[in-house]
Amino acid sequence: MARDLNGKTIAFLAAPEGVEQAELTGPWDGLKDAGADLRLISTDPGEIRGFNHLDKADAFPVDAVVDDVQAADFAGLVLPGGVANPDYLRTVPAAVAFVRAFFDAGLPVAAICHAPWLLAEADVARGRTLTSWPSLRTDLRNAGATWVDEEVQVCEAGPNTLVTSRKPADIPAFTKTAADVFAAS
Repeated sequence: MARDLNGKTIAFLAAPEGVEQAELTGPWDGLKDAGADLRLISTDPGEIRGFNHLDKADAFPVDAVVDDVQAADFAGLVLPGGVANPDYLRTVPAAVAFVRAFFDAGLPVAAICHAPWLLAEADVARGRTLTSWPSLRTDLRNAGATWVDEEVQVCEAGPNTLVTSRKPADIPAFTKTAADVFAAS
């Protein structure tokens, strides 16, 4: 990837179990190759467990617990998907507040697949155009968003830039676009 993120620190927020591994590792590897300093944030210390759809996959070490970090510590946020990952995180007030804080601070956010559930929970989807896994369409419309079926959608409504994508097949475009947005911020 030709982007230069000049050591900008980017947070990845994931639940202890249920993150779609490809949606974690694809953007992680691409942003790291672009020069980003990456931190894996979760609700619990130790490790998180990736999943390949419904099958357990690899474990990844957690860098920090969401209760111990602030949006201001980072230049941007990546929200990987998987059904269980955002479904769990949206029930954790500290995780929801962490996501909301990026929007309040005008920092860029990138969310893929089911991760926009967190955007709805944090009440930051309203007035934005975004994409997601198709089954979230009604949830996001009910949260006040305009839903589109696109490989990658960039929305600059509001104080920050939001990058969204639908599924693992969109990871290359998602990662490239997120890198561009993070580099420009």
